[in-house]
Amino acid sequence: MLKAKILFVGPCESGKTVLANFLTESSDITEYNPTQGVRFESCWPALMKDAHGVVIVFNADVPSHLREIEMWYSCFVQQQFLQDTQCLLIAHHKPGSGGDAGSLSLSPPLNKLKLVHSNLEEDPEEIRMEFIKYLKSIINSVSESRDREEMSIIT
Repeated sequence: MLKAKILFVGPCESGKTVLANFLTESSDITEYNPTQGVRFESCWPALMKDAHGVVIVFNADVPSHLREIEMWYSCFVQQQFLQDTQCLLIAHHKPGSGGDAGSLSLSPPLNKLKLVHSNLEEDPEEIRMEFIKYLKSIINSVSESRDREEMSIIT
């Protein structure tokens, strides 16, 4: 069985835990409780080790999040030498925000990344399907990498 390590990162209060719990069908969380353990940059190298993919979650309705996601991309994707295909951007719209999925323009290099809008209130299955597509591409990449490694040992 293949295992893939996917990191969910992004600004505070962007919806990372809610999305991760929803996608893994762990629970329904209705109130905000800050996830404490990973707020410190000194923990990041340990988290990033052997990561196969990064999901950057941000609240598209908060202007500062648009600026912050460039830092997350730089630290967790570029500095770890991950490919853009290993990164998924999720513009999470919180319940009642009425976020407009079409009005978001990202600057380079973020505009090259796959961007998915998430609204668990209006269309929860859309984000699940997009995440499954992303996960399949990561698993294929891990499988191909493992196959290359095995072939290099054999030959």
